[in-house]
Parts: sequence; C-alpha cells; structure tokens
Amino acid sequence: MNISIRAAALSAGVLCFLASVAAHAGDGDAEIDRLVTELGLRESAVALRDRPGWAPPKKVVLMGADAVRAAWMQEAAPGVEIVGAADRAAAVREAAEADVIIGECVPEVIAAGPRIRWVQRMYAGVERCVAIPAFVERGIVLTNMQKVAGSVMAEHVLALMFGLTRGLADYLPAQAKGEWANEAVPESRMWEVKGRTMLVVGLGGIGTEVAKRAHALGMTVIATRNSGTDGPDYVAEVGLADKLLPFAARADVIVSTLPLTAETKGLMNKAFFDAAKRGALFINVGRGGTVVTDDLVAALNDGRLGGAGLDVTDPEPLPPDHPLWRAPHVIITPHVAAALEGNEAPRWILARENLRRYVAGDKLLSEVDVKKGY
Repeated sequence: MNISIRAAALSAGVLCFLASVAAHAGDGDAEIDRLVTELGLRESAVALRDRPGWAPPKKVVLMGADAVRAAWMQEAAPGVEIVGAADRAAAVREAAEADVIIGECVPEVIAAGPRIRWVQRMYAGVERCVAIPAFVERGIVLTNMQKVAGSVMAEHVLALMFGLTRGLADYLPAQAKGEWANEAVPESRMWEVKGRTMLVVGLGGIGTEVAKRAHALGMTVIATRNSGTDGPDYVAEVGLADKLLPFAARADVIVSTLPLTAETKGLMNKAFFDAAKRGALFINVGRGGTVVTDDLVAALNDGRLGGAGLDVTDPEPLPPDHPLWRAPHVIITPHVAAALEGNEAPRWILARENLRRYVAGDKLLSEVDVKKGY
C-alpha cells in the first residue's frame, strides 16, 4: 500500500474512533451511568482494595490499540504507564512488566506476564480465558463485555427466526439461480409467530433481550436459567436446568444463548432434539460447542426439527464439505450476531471505566466467575 494512502486510512480510522466515542460519551459520568443502567451491569461483590494482593497498577497493555486509544485511556489512569500492542507478539513483549491486559485472553501473553492481576476482555465469551490455568492458580481477575451486544444479538435472533418462518432459507437460493420459486415453500411452513411459544435457553443478558422482543411479537416465552426461577414479566415461566427437556417439548422456536462451560458442552444432543416438539425451529447464537452437530444434522434431515438458524457452529469455521451446509431449511451466519456499526465505542467506554475503577481499587463492572465460566 502507498504510504500516504496508508497514513490517510489510519487517520480516518482514528477520526472515526474519536467521533464514535464522542457521540456516545457526552458527559462521561452520565454516559457510564446510562450504560450501566441500560445494560443492567453488575458490580463486583467486593472492592479490589479489600482483596489480598491488590495494588495500583504500574503498567497496562492495550491489545490491538493505537496511540490515540492509549492516550484516551490514559486519562482514566494518571501516573500509570499505558502501552498499546498492535499484535500478539507485541503484547507478549510488553507483558513482562504488565499488571493489566485489556483486550484478549492469550495463553502466551498471560504466561509472559507473571505480574498480571486483571484481564479485561473486550467481548462476552470467556471460555478461552477460563481454560487458562493461571486465572485460577494466580487469582487473576477477569471482566468481560457481557450484555453489551445483547440488543443487536436479539435482533439477529429475530432475523434468523423470520428467515425460517417466512421461507427465506429456500427462497434465497432460488433467487441466486434466477428462479421464481413461488411453490418452493408449502404454506404449512409459512408461520405467523404470534401465538407461538419460544423457549429461551439461557435467560441472561442476551436471552432477556430475545425474550422481550418475542413477547412484543405476541409469542409466549418460557425460559431456563441456572440462577433461579425468577424472571421478567414478559417471560411466562422460568425453570432450572431440569426443565430443559419438558420445555423443549412445548416450544415452536428454541433459542440458545448459552455460554460454553463444562455443564453446557454438548447439551443439545440427540436426547434434546428427540424431546423437542416435532417441527420446531432451533436457533443458536451462544456457542457452537453446546450442540452435538452430528445430532443436529440428523434431526434436520429426518424432519424432527423444522429448521435451524445458526450464528455459531462446531467446528467453527464450518468446513466447506460439512453436511450441515446441505441440511434442509438451515440459515448459517459466520458468528456475526454481535456485529454493529460503531459498537466499539461503548466497549472502550466501559473498559476505560473499569480501568479507572481498578486503579482506584473500587468494584469492577461485569466480573466473571472463573470457576463457573461466565
């Protein structure tokens, strides 16, 4: 790339980031309060200053951050060395004296940083983080971006649902071939969702947003969660894990928003799909590893499931020759449910707020229970 063009592109990216942050930030304290309230973010139960081993950080590494972001983050941590690391190799080099990593959970970075005591992941999923033994062995605090993408991911769920209930999984391939396929989808597969029942498996931040929208469409929503049987008014019934199969038997649409943990790995298996209401639709925006893919393919091929909308798969990426591509009535998107124009701004605003809190020894936002995996 021509150097002047490359510099212009970088400048444009910097300006875009600053404009996006400025548009979201306004009064900084007010914006933080708004995000915390709107997203329902929780503080840690115990302040950092009251935990053994905490001390104000001396060095923070920002993975994937440029000088502009580093300077902007510096405002939240006066006197702390803030270093941007453009790639993993740079992060490994900078980690030796680092107390904090903001970005990703990378085993070689954690191994290279014996002083690291806090990692802020910039996305919600943390299965790769909790798989690193150092988080338990060294008591590294982990925070994530739970609920930040809940709204847009719920919209993605609805897009997949309507794509299946209105036949788009069959009409779009016909469109690509220039065919007027007005008989491609029988009326028996053209649903009105009003009056149907949706099961949300995992009534957390994303699942709650899904439930809210499904209820607004006139659907009856039932859900499972691990933390108890309470739920918002728009969820008709909430059950614990033991209700999964009975609830699946009642649902026309099943939506999984589950994280990948030891308890959820392979949870959607043959027994689950056998228990599901025949012809039900299955949508997964959680993690592909919660599903036994061969069992999903079998349930689609023999008609036990009426279709599937998948933003995540196992394996991922899905190989070109995988039978899931050829299963009937399937829509697959490549793990993009959280994608949103300008979505980096609230993430960085929350990361900076957590950095401010860490430096002050306060309670953090969205701390992960490393043993539970979420």
